[in-house]
Amino acid sequence: MSKPSNAAQQLIGAFAPKLVELTDRVLFDDIWERKELSPRDRSLITVAALIALNRPDQLRFHLGKALENGVKEQELIEVITHLAFYSGWPNAISAIMIAKELFSKT
Repeated sequence: MSKPSNAAQQLIGAFAPKLVELTDRVLFDDIWERKELSPRDRSLITVAALIALNRPDQLRFHLGKALENGVKEQELIEVITHLAFYSGWPNAISAIMIAKELFSKT
């Protein structure tokens, strides 16, 4: 998975350089590269967690990464629909609106 270091660097690099370094070195260079789960599986898990926790800013990024990692749009819509009953209707509606916006651009 390609890491968002350029985006993170531009957004917060000068303000929080250590956070960018940890994001790059630990999260993306270590955790995301572990062989025990495929990038596709990690994307599905991450998207589900971000929906459940109602984290729309990070969800935007990770929906795009999920597509890059081979998850189909219809599968992501199904994840959101499924989570409506486990993480709450408002979380699912917020997530589906973000997905709709993102998918209309692809």
